[in-house]
Amino acid sequence: MLFRWDWLRSVLAAPIVPTLGPVHPDALTVDIFEDTLRAAVTGDFLPYDKDRRWGGEKDEKVLLDDVVHQREHTLIPTLSRRGRGTAKVFAYGLRDSVVEEAAELVAKLAAVHDVVSARVVRSLGPETTPPRGTRIQLKDFTAAPCPTPDGPVRPVTAWSTAVQETFAPFAEAMAGNGLSFLHAQMQAGRCGPVLAAAIEDRIVGAIGPMEVRPDAIGCPQLLPQYFAVLPEARGRGLGRVLWRAAMHWGHSHGATYQLLQTEVDGPSDRLCQAEGLTSLGFTHTTSA
Repeated sequence: MLFRWDWLRSVLAAPIVPTLGPVHPDALTVDIFEDTLRAAVTGDFLPYDKDRRWGGEKDEKVLLDDVVHQREHTLIPTLSRRGRGTAKVFAYGLRDSVVEEAAELVAKLAAVHDVVSARVVRSLGPETTPPRGTRIQLKDFTAAPCPTPDGPVRPVTAWSTAVQETFAPFAEAMAGNGLSFLHAQMQAGRCGPVLAAAIEDRIVGAIGPMEVRPDAIGCPQLLPQYFAVLPEARGRGLGRVLWRAAMHWGHSHGATYQLLQTEVDGPSDRLCQAEGLTSLGFTHTTSA
């Protein structure tokens, strides 16, 4: 065992785990951190890794030999070869100086591994509101029912053939939100259903895929989705209807929770806050 849980737990301001992303606070144990180290050796996906659904090999891996684990801070570096490559250091520590140390480490690792991007990811507690960053939010399906919303939303495959054919241009238009990737997965039959909103026989919004899988402690979670509405269709409440339809789907298919990451003060962030989700903290990413 590399990590001392008493050291690590005291500096975990938010439930974010390198290579895995946000995890439920109940699943945040030393075991899950140790699992990421074992995965770095084998190159395999962990059974509960949300990226496992896309197949292939795990790209981002922990750099075992460069982990810094001390009483007051822990630095966990990772490496991805995707694109031109990215080195990250996940910085866990209550003092601001941890960012400087992490920046120095990640710059060195980026040079050693010949990658272009070097980033520091710091976790911050829910009592903090950074001017920029990502909020980790929890939707608890056991807290309240999720009724079926009213609106023009249904699975893509439940729309007429003519409407379904409009998904491709929609996905291309929203490629920056990951919809073209999602469309490719849909065509290959490698993902769960996708919910779509249509106006005048044209798809203008979508959320998906809809999939429920067990987390590290066996609790069923609704996995993250891609979510987008065409700019010209915004302002009509379609985003809220799509999101509520997704939450209804997750609740009715046995999920007990979902974790979401939203850009602070962005449209999705404001929607989730208005819907009563619980903020678990933040991550703030800077380039080194």
